[in-house]
Amino acid sequence: MSPQLDPAFVEREYNNRALVPDHADYFARWLRDSEFVRSTLPGELDLAYGPDLRHRIDYFPAAGARSTLVFIHGGYWRTLDKSMFSWLAAAWVAAGVNVAMVNYRLSPAVRIDDIVDDTVAAMNWLMQRYDWEQVVVSGHSAGGHLTAALFATPTARLRFDTARIAGGVPISGLCDFAPLKLFSFNADFRLDDAAVARLDLYDKAPTIAAPLVVAAGAAESSEFQRQSSLLAKAWAPQVRSLLLLPGLNHFNIVDAFAERGQPLYEATRSLFE
Repeated sequence: MSPQLDPAFVEREYNNRALVPDHADYFARWLRDSEFVRSTLPGELDLAYGPDLRHRIDYFPAAGARSTLVFIHGGYWRTLDKSMFSWLAAAWVAAGVNVAMVNYRLSPAVRIDDIVDDTVAAMNWLMQRYDWEQVVVSGHSAGGHLTAALFATPTARLRFDTARIAGGVPISGLCDFAPLKLFSFNADFRLDDAAVARLDLYDKAPTIAAPLVVAAGAAESSEFQRQSSLLAKAWAPQVRSLLLLPGLNHFNIVDAFAERGQPLYEATRSLFE
């Protein structure tokens, strides 16, 4: 499905930190704001859903809420941590929505297939522990892929009633893995043709029937916009909207996810209604 598989093109289109020179400023602000939220917002931190030290979830409950947003962080399956995104919880808890933030193992210690398994395990654990009535699963970048991968997981692997899933929001995610074989980060991913075939999502049917909002920034690379458009077209019957958001790059799109009035926030909020 990829328009061209030229290594120089792939390197340019998929290196988001190089495309956004001030990305470190976003990281610094997110870390600072997240520390404040964890010190002021009631929550349960580092709940274990599995044996690895990264099999952990942070949970921020909203008083009396039966609706929950699950957020899966990005970092190209190689870096970052749920603790960098605690700041997101403040806006959603204020809106009366519980927030659960998932960590997972990272490559190169494990492969992306294993990280998909972690996502499934985390959701099984959460859905069995809590009696939430409405759950929206969301994620950014690698987390966007993991969100969509959950929606394509065989139902036999899901130990909960999928009718409890109210929606999914893959943000700046990936569904076509062929270009990543040529990306320098594949030294960590270790993708081969068989792994690409397993991980590709555009050629698989979703097994969770809830509606999806698929989003990317219109200021992201053409390939990241193509990836979101490809998933939205492939899963069209249940994709409520494809948002290619003007002025948003690969990092400030996360800010828009937590800002009332922003199309991404409002589209996500509508999934609970």
